[in-house]
Amino acid sequence: MLNRLLEEKQPESFSASWVYFNCPAVYRFIWKNVRTDYGVDWDRVTSALPRKFQKRWHSKRKVYAKPYRNMAEVRKVLRKHKATLYTFVSASDWDDKLKRDLISVALVRLAQNGNVRAKQELMKLLGYTIEGWIELSPRISRWQWYSDQIPEQIDRCIRCYRYTGSFMRYLFRTLELAGRRLQSFFTSSLDECYLNTEKMKIDNVVRDPETQEIRMHSR
Repeated sequence: MLNRLLEEKQPESFSASWVYFNCPAVYRFIWKNVRTDYGVDWDRVTSALPRKFQKRWHSKRKVYAKPYRNMAEVRKVLRKHKATLYTFVSASDWDDKLKRDLISVALVRLAQNGNVRAKQELMKLLGYTIEGWIELSPRISRWQWYSDQIPEQIDRCIRCYRYTGSFMRYLFRTLELAGRRLQSFFTSSLDECYLNTEKMKIDNVVRDPETQEIRMHSR
């Protein structure tokens, strides 16, 4: 019903209040049946819509959340999804990726509400996933030389994410775009020696103290 209404009216953007005023029956159903422990699960609603409408969703603008520590909230999420936490280490199919997204969004929302422990736990879980991306994806691989900058990228994604689709896709795309400015300086193993010498390539790798860029000294 919501999808048909959006197709009919084609709003430039929509929100919970838009649904309430334009289709109160749908709003009442969602309010009663699609919930988390902390309110209506609009992430679940919008994820079921076509992607063109996902991009038009505007959630309530969040005010600055005072930081707090509540591990009980985090444990509640982790216990609920205990059987699928493996997806952060290895997501073998589309179903695993959906499960991983479900967990990550639940922790993102807690972190956005100010729960520092939720952000810490999410960063730890995402670390396993990003390690796999670095190993398997050429678009992310150069981050292996800038791992100290990855937490900053994750933190930015957590703060800025509202709903534009998959959080994991959003994180991957952010790393991909930010990684384009990172210097890629080798095409072969750094354990190799320079031609006709006994000097290994790894011996010339340095980090610039000002720019923090990885580069190689000339021989």
